[in-house]
Amino acid sequence: MNRTPFTTLLVANRGEIAMRVLRSARAAGLRTVAVYSDADAQSPHVAKADLAVCIGPAAPAHSYLNIDAILAAARASGADAVHPGYGFLAENAGFAQRCRDAGLVFVGPSPDSIRAMGDKAAAKRLMQAAGVPCIPGYQGEDQDAATLLCEAQAIGWPVMIKATAGGGGRGMRLVESAEQFPALLQSAQSEALHAFGDATVILERAIRAPRHIEIQVMADRHGNAIHLGERDCSVQRRHQKIIEEAPSPAVSPALRERMGQAALAAVRAIGYEGAGTLEFLLDASGEFWFMEMNTRLQVEHPVTEALTGLDLVALQLRVAAGEPLGLVQEGVRFEGHAIEVRLCAENPSQDFLPQSGTLALWQPAEPPLLRVEHALRSGCEVPPHYDSMIAKLIAHGRDREEARQKLLAGLAETVALGVATNQHFLERCLAHSVFAAGEANTGFIAAHQGELLAPQPQVQADAATLAAALLQAGTEAAPSSLAHTLVAPLRFELDGQAHHAQVQRQPDGRHAVALDGAAPVLIGLQHLGQGRLRMLREGVHANVHVARSQARLLMHLDGRAHEVIDTSLAPPTGSAGAGGGDGLLRAAMSGRITALLASEGDTVAAGQPLLTLEAMKMEHLHCAPRAGRLSALHVAVGEQVAMRQLVAEVATPP
Repeated sequence: MNRTPFTTLLVANRGEIAMRVLRSARAAGLRTVAVYSDADAQSPHVAKADLAVCIGPAAPAHSYLNIDAILAAARASGADAVHPGYGFLAENAGFAQRCRDAGLVFVGPSPDSIRAMGDKAAAKRLMQAAGVPCIPGYQGEDQDAATLLCEAQAIGWPVMIKATAGGGGRGMRLVESAEQFPALLQSAQSEALHAFGDATVILERAIRAPRHIEIQVMADRHGNAIHLGERDCSVQRRHQKIIEEAPSPAVSPALRERMGQAALAAVRAIGYEGAGTLEFLLDASGEFWFMEMNTRLQVEHPVTEALTGLDLVALQLRVAAGEPLGLVQEGVRFEGHAIEVRLCAENPSQDFLPQSGTLALWQPAEPPLLRVEHALRSGCEVPPHYDSMIAKLIAHGRDREEARQKLLAGLAETVALGVATNQHFLERCLAHSVFAAGEANTGFIAAHQGELLAPQPQVQADAATLAAALLQAGTEAAPSSLAHTLVAPLRFELDGQAHHAQVQRQPDGRHAVALDGAAPVLIGLQHLGQGRLRMLREGVHANVHVARSQARLLMHLDGRAHEVIDTSLAPPTGSAGAGGGDGLLRAAMSGRITALLASEGDTVAAGQPLLTLEAMKMEHLHCAPRAGRLSALHVAVGEQVAMRQLVAEVATPP
């Protein structure tokens, strides 16, 4: 077999993905090259590499999917190999081919293998021929809406629409009835076209409340192929994984062997080389069905590394150089249990809308408690152009419960202030009795969303009391002892909720805080420097991290981030929360307008979709805030908008 040695590796990705690949490349003695957009000029992955090349503006057409710019960067830096990371380019057969044509080693499977498994319809036909069980559905070339509806009715409701070129939940919709089908089909096709340049979809019978199980495989060009066990990725929101673990609580050794052999049959059927993942749905009876193959490394590969002790990126590099794996199936060992969570810049209380902005304070938990993969630092920008995942946190324990407890502790210890994240939501998922019992399936979040997102009045009250004390005392140094008997009135918003308080400093330095008319509570504050405090309340000490970002006071208390805005000097407002009463529609996040679904002058109903905004690779419908006439559209397709920017106005009907 031909060897393809290389010495300089370009990593065609960004952020924590690039950091992860660069770490193993450096350990292998390779010279490394990073690429970056203008938005990422100060990103840690740029500094970590030996060389870095700018590939242009952050706008989608000039970002990390710009193949011409990446190949030009390889030429300029003298790279002789390219690692695509584990984003969209990793499954782009055209990119793999162009790397080969340019004389570059592509760290991944062949273009033919990517093509074979990249088209979901063709992949299902291949797997059926190889004897791998597949979900019943429609993979035909006829994409006429009427034909697709007819096929969906033949399959039987509910039906899953999936983009053939898709991944990461993009272009995927669950349809419960024929009435829903036309609108959801159009939505899926539109998102698929913008994300992948291909609107083709397949239909599959929706399996109710299954487990999402994937099998990690590795293969070399010498005919060696092994599987590295399964990962359970069932906890998802919007068809995107947020918690992954290995091994799965639902997979026995016998089932693991069956699924592993099915995965290897798929690998051998296409002569696969490199790292890959076979994804299956598993029902309560123990039956499993092939969904798709990801011809790349997965975001969740660290849980497999924790169990096996293997460096999967190092294995990728070895295979790409033409070396044999050096492993046989019997030599793979699994030890303990590992769980990973994806920390995302999003607001769970607002339907997980992605967020962007300045990360004012970032202090992740440290080993040995957790392994944290990230490319963040205090003061860095979280741009709106890329995926919302900003870090992943992995815990490894002797058993599942130890791993779960370590991850809970590490999440509570991690400080992320300035941009809203799903940190607290992840903690509540891990702490939920269903997850703790190992019984979570793909319907877990939908079934328990009310509990997982429910307000915690006592937690909010404690945070509001602390916020009042901090607003009066300051956050960097002990306050003056002068006029400690004066009562200071305060008005402020905590996480969007209005509060009022009376604060009086006591002779012993503590603060008496009467919140929202309640009896005063004594709060003691010890300033430790660099935004770190110790709070004493009713005999209990607690650590607090504090940062300021423009007019906001940011706090981390009991594992949860809070945002405080002092409104003491602002004029009092009337009744709050009359959302949409003024008929003004504002952008829910920064992003790009991808479609206008109504025209000025149209009569619209309350809740009717008016436009689609793409942010962090997902499309989000923006709907009419009230019934009336669409009097103004302030945006055009392709336009970039900022969060809270006015995009449309709906006038009351005459």
